[in-house]
Amino acid sequence: MLTKIREKTQGTFAWVILILICVPFALWGLQNYTDGGQESAVVIVGDKEFVQRDVTQAYTQFKQQYADVQIPEQILKTQAIEKLIRDELLLQHVTAENLTVSDERVREFIAALQYFQRDGKFDKKQYETMLGQQGMSSAQFVNRIRKALLMEQYQKAVTETSFVSEQSIERFFKIQNQTRDIEYLSVKLQAVTTMPTAEELDAYYQQQIAAFQTAEQVSVEYVELSLSKLMADVAPTDEQVQAYYDDNIALYSTKERRKISHILFAKTSATTEEQALANAQTAKLRLAQESFADLAAELSDDTVTAKTGGDLGLFEIGVMEPEFEKAATQLQAGEVSEPVKSDFGYHLITVTELVPAATKTLAEVNAEVIEAVQRAEAETRFYEFGEVLTEVSFENSDNLQVVSDELGLEIKQAEFFTRDAGEGIASEQAIRNIAFSEAVLQGNNSEPVELGDDRLLVLRLKEHQPTENKPLQEVQNVIVAEIQAQKAEQQTRQQAESIKQQLLAGASMDEVAAGFALNVEKVSGLKRDSKDISPELNQAVFKAAKPVAGQSTIIVVDTLGGDQAVVNLLAVTDGVKTAEDAEKSKLAVANIARALGQSDYAAVIEGMRSSTRVSIREQ
Repeated sequence: MLTKIREKTQGTFAWVILILICVPFALWGLQNYTDGGQESAVVIVGDKEFVQRDVTQAYTQFKQQYADVQIPEQILKTQAIEKLIRDELLLQHVTAENLTVSDERVREFIAALQYFQRDGKFDKKQYETMLGQQGMSSAQFVNRIRKALLMEQYQKAVTETSFVSEQSIERFFKIQNQTRDIEYLSVKLQAVTTMPTAEELDAYYQQQIAAFQTAEQVSVEYVELSLSKLMADVAPTDEQVQAYYDDNIALYSTKERRKISHILFAKTSATTEEQALANAQTAKLRLAQESFADLAAELSDDTVTAKTGGDLGLFEIGVMEPEFEKAATQLQAGEVSEPVKSDFGYHLITVTELVPAATKTLAEVNAEVIEAVQRAEAETRFYEFGEVLTEVSFENSDNLQVVSDELGLEIKQAEFFTRDAGEGIASEQAIRNIAFSEAVLQGNNSEPVELGDDRLLVLRLKEHQPTENKPLQEVQNVIVAEIQAQKAEQQTRQQAESIKQQLLAGASMDEVAAGFALNVEKVSGLKRDSKDISPELNQAVFKAAKPVAGQSTIIVVDTLGGDQAVVNLLAVTDGVKTAEDAEKSKLAVANIARALGQSDYAAVIEGMRSSTRVSIREQ
């Protein structure tokens, strides 16, 4: 279900929808384990407390949004918590302001969720069954949707109402099309080969001791409840298979489908209904001598299908206008209807292909039905066993043997892994988080951990290896290389700073270059997208302040490989809006408005935060 909801919520406020809907679904059934104040708050926003389980789930959802982007894990964790805080601030605000969203909007959103649909339409039974399986009432679910939509509505009200003036557009292109003239020297990084002294080695080692520690590791044992394993243990009887097939016959049936073509004679301001009918009747007479496709190409006011002989493709009963459908379903293949009236005018309809209704026999879908029966039975057991796993592992928190015996689950082992990486189940961030939690490190069973929608496990600590300082002798070569690299960078930077000071004192670039045996590079009319210099140098040049009369703008820039560039900004020429830019104005307005809207929204959230108690416990 989470995947389906995620597919629906890909807009600007998808995260809020996921937090309010998916998180409760994902965590449902684990409440017994954490009731009674067993968990302490990790994040507090106003009166709302989030425990580690909430933060872990928020991180997992946030990480999925950036699955294709390489972002350091700690940054992802921090951003996930910040997003959780911002969303809760907004939720509390819209609740306090008594903002509303219509019942119709809520119904439309729920009805559009594919998970609650059958044959492309909302199915009330499917909806009620799914909510029942999750232990959630319709009122609870609707309330979560309503809150999410309220938050989306508020955000859009802020972000989509920013105004961009013509002066702002002119100023934008003035800056965007700006050019700059520069001259610069490149100071190359020179390697340092002198060995550091023993004192330098020891001092660096002591200062950077955290970098020379072994990673904290744990190994764990665990029991796992797996839907696929439960399915494999289900052996349906022939009677069960037959009963499921009979009860779900619609799943294995297709309705009659007809491939139809039409010729439309539209009713317009220039053509009355009577004239449209007369045109259709005349065309019907011509069909005695001419092909339907040729007449459609010549006469049809449906310009899209006219190009393909009036072809509307295959359709199922129940999707067309009643009169149109009635006529189409009464025709034999190749037969042409009398003129059929619709809201658009009159149609001549023909059936070019007829695909009769069909139902696959049980023999044809036997394997599929068996799997469905197995899944249905296994899902029921999974839910029931999950409750037992939660309760028994909590009541016997000092071992896994009791729950293993109770459910017949094998106690498995996971070898050593760190907070940041592991193999097998430890490749999952949720597993690593819980394995290093305070409760587990103290010797207790973990909370049940969900891996997807079909795996649930409980783990406990087997062995813990704290961090240890590596001996200086072991890391000496690394320290030597780092000290030498630092000295090389310092020497290069000092030389660049010396050049800068001489230029500021009045020396010319050519004079300074001669003193250091360097070459002066000059670039005129440099643009923001220029390839004449490196990207980092170009970016620094356009960030530099304009030179003022009697003063030079001299900057030192770090470039790739440790080199330094000393730049003299000679001149800045404001850009003008070109004819090509005029065509880009709409896009520029949209981009500027979006940026302003996002800035306004960030300011609004920051205002909410400044007036609300927010605290984050160190992890």
